[in-house]
Amino acid sequence: MKRIVSLLFVVMLFTGVSSQIRGNQITVTVTPDHKDWNYRVGEKCKFVVNVLKSGTLLDNVEVDYEAGPEMYPDVKKKGEVLKNGTMTWSGTMKNPGFYRLKVTAHVDGREYSGSCTAAFSPEMLKPTTVNPQDFDAFWQKTLEEARWTSLQPTRELLPERSTEEVNVYQVSFQNIRWGSRTYGILCVPTKPGKYPALLRVPGAGIRPYEGDKWTAAKGCITLEIGIHGIPVTMTQDYYDKLMQGALNCYWQFNINDRDNNYYKRVFVGAIRAIDYIATLPEWNGEKLGVTGSSQGGMLSLVCAALDKRVTCYGAVHAAMCDHTASLQHVACGWPHYFYGKQHVDQKEIEASRYYDGVNFARRITCPGWFSFGYNDDVVPPTTAYATYNTVTAPKELHVYQQTAHFWFQEQWDEWCAWLYKELGIEN
Repeated sequence: MKRIVSLLFVVMLFTGVSSQIRGNQITVTVTPDHKDWNYRVGEKCKFVVNVLKSGTLLDNVEVDYEAGPEMYPDVKKKGEVLKNGTMTWSGTMKNPGFYRLKVTAHVDGREYSGSCTAAFSPEMLKPTTVNPQDFDAFWQKTLEEARWTSLQPTRELLPERSTEEVNVYQVSFQNIRWGSRTYGILCVPTKPGKYPALLRVPGAGIRPYEGDKWTAAKGCITLEIGIHGIPVTMTQDYYDKLMQGALNCYWQFNINDRDNNYYKRVFVGAIRAIDYIATLPEWNGEKLGVTGSSQGGMLSLVCAALDKRVTCYGAVHAAMCDHTASLQHVACGWPHYFYGKQHVDQKEIEASRYYDGVNFARRITCPGWFSFGYNDDVVPPTTAYATYNTVTAPKELHVYQQTAHFWFQEQWDEWCAWLYKELGIEN
């Protein structure tokens, strides 16, 4: 018994200690001399770099750094020693864009990095992608053909996830052809009535989904969908095997073929999710929002552009925008199809235009909420800002400069508050 008690004590102690691991003793800060990180073309940005240990400057620290337009640094230095743990750097740009300084410190065999990305006249950024003349005809025909197949929805109550306020279901409905289904988690308030609806579209990857019952509890139908045509209630191990197997790098499937691109089915599935919401007797038929981040940000643009039932959308660091920018030595959006390639297939370039967020952004007419970070190297702010600039409909921009491809809590809260306001539900 004593041995068992001792073992339990050790397990509890280890669990308690490990759960409190947070941050690093060594930090690298890179800050600009403008508080908003914004400059005009031709201005100089002065960066200050500090390598800190326990909040104080670390003497004689070795650093590597690179500087220049994001994704295309033109200065690279290795093995510089900062005697007093600090340095300054100046950078500028002759054209609108983003200039990034990234510093990596080497301390006791470990690496610690910090970045700062300054904007130069970002409101003047323009995308590079071409708008195909038959873009509208292509997507109109695609959706018409998909709708020849009836939804034939399924709906399974998940009692273990449901609450007194919200019923939670796994649902599915047919997508682009017979037998091709989209799966998702539907949350419906239990109180009888008519409600607004919110479609949540996913970031890249393969995973299970829990559903948004928190928003549903406020008086809103929510539908969170997957994109791969498989149930969304399996264990993570199931999805990991698919990610490493049959669906590995799915975003590259048939990128040279407009008609068989993997995302054709994905985009159609998002619109058919709206078709499904429209069949729900609980929907009020008036307010319908779409939101997501990264790949989900792109899908939000797609839905807002292709379906006029969408009344608002929130696009956070939207991926898949301005694919061809890298052909002009400018930062491009994830998945960076043409970045670093020596030879590019012209068919891939032409096909990419039908799956470029910029060309969907051109067609949006409802209000939108945009947010992204200047330090993002997955969805570079060059593409995010150029896409935002393309939208002519009512829009709001909420920049969180220091973020990379992640959220701050304040950013999340602001995003939710805007959506709730647009949908007419209480925050």
